[in-house]
Amino acid sequence: MSEPVTESMAEVRRHLADVIDRARRDETPTIITRRGKSEAVLVDIDEYRRLRQLAERVEDEWLNRLADEAESEGTDGSVSLEEMANLLRSAP
Repeated sequence: MSEPVTESMAEVRRHLADVIDRARRDETPTIITRRGKSEAVLVDIDEYRRLRQLAERVEDEWLNRLADEAESEGTDGSVSLEEMANLLRSAP
């Protein structure tokens, strides 16, 4: 993956197809800014899917570690791993 390119929302609007092609073909993400502030990143769909899978795997590993720690401390006041995951996902 190449270093990201930073462009304003106005620039991206003018040549969105090129930005998408750059992400797909050159594997170059584009950081999109609005009023000088980074707002979003456009990446190739395969890279997005890879990042989602990685994030889910890391989250699962983290939740499993939490569950193992809780289990070793006893069961008083405990919740299931599924309940814990739902609580964490619903947190602001």
